[in-house]
Amino acid sequence: MQITNDQREKVAAWVSEGASLADVQRRLKDEFGVSLTYMDVRFLVDDLKLEIKEQPRQSEAVERLAAAKTQGEGERAGAAPGGVRVTMDAITKPQALASGKVTFSDGETAEWMLDHSGRLALNPSKPGYRPTQPDIMAFQQELQRVAQGF
Repeated sequence: MQITNDQREKVAAWVSEGASLADVQRRLKDEFGVSLTYMDVRFLVDDLKLEIKEQPRQSEAVERLAAAKTQGEGERAGAAPGGVRVTMDAITKPQALASGKVTFSDGETAEWMLDHSGRLALNPSKPGYRPTQPDIMAFQQELQRVAQGF
């Protein structure tokens, strides 16, 4: 498939605006009717001596917690109106972006961990314990509040 100079200029403009390879591939198809494989788009960008800007891959919550940890206040605790109390560990557990403990309104406790993929895990101290839905919602809100406090 032959790419015109006008199309090359458009590709350069898209890349300078921060478009990914997939974005360039889609826009070539949508705007010019040019169907290229992902690898062909990669070669085209390389031939034009363009550099694709790395897109952040972390979720907003992960970024907020990472920023909170780098500011380094250690452990911070708070209690939501529903009686859920969340603490953040001063020393994060291995393989975690952030970790801590939670006490639910019925007094049961659990350890929580947020991994680098943005997945939140709960490990209750009592096997088989499942917090109520209102407690889960209060935990998520309180975790967000505690993380923003750093």
